[in-house]
Amino acid sequence: MAQGDVQITVVGNLVADPELKYTQNGAAVANFRVASTPRVFRDGQWVDGEGMFLSCSLWREAAENAVESLSKGMRVIVQGRLRQRSYETREGERRTVFEVEVDEVGPSLKFARAQVTRTQRSGGGNYGGGNRQGGNNAGGGFGGGFGGNAGGQGGQGQNQGGRGFGGGAPAEDPWNSAPPAGGGFGGGDEPPF
Repeated sequence: MAQGDVQITVVGNLVADPELKYTQNGAAVANFRVASTPRVFRDGQWVDGEGMFLSCSLWREAAENAVESLSKGMRVIVQGRLRQRSYETREGERRTVFEVEVDEVGPSLKFARAQVTRTQRSGGGNYGGGNRQGGNNAGGGFGGGFGGNAGGQGGQGQNQGGRGFGGGAPAEDPWNSAPPAGGGFGGGDEPPF
């Protein structure tokens, strides 16, 4: 985040399904619009205020996840950086628009329920490089950590050799009180740093 960026969080409904496109170098970008309508107290009752429509763009893996997860009408929470862009129309009129360069987006749980499924990522070797495999409370660890690989296999709770603060505990042990296999750091004698 650059100094002076205007951070914004918007809660609203998707106007249409997110649209996925790819740049020439293969980077995914999802574009969508969010309508946010405030409720105001007027003449003794709550009524809809003037709606605000914001265009949003989301990049790379998050863009693909958003297209798979979100659809028209869903109430979402969008967090990102507000950008101002000016352009000229064909008629020569100067216009300015505001857009959100999205960092995070997800469904609002105020009036809905969501089931989260973690996507599989390749490799490790970086901070937080592991994956969690399996579903809700399936016993898998959050794996990886400092340069690790996958944590626990969901449902079986087996250590997949991650060298991080992870590894798996059996599904019956939700607090992971069993010592990690192969040493105090989840798979080796040496700390990962």
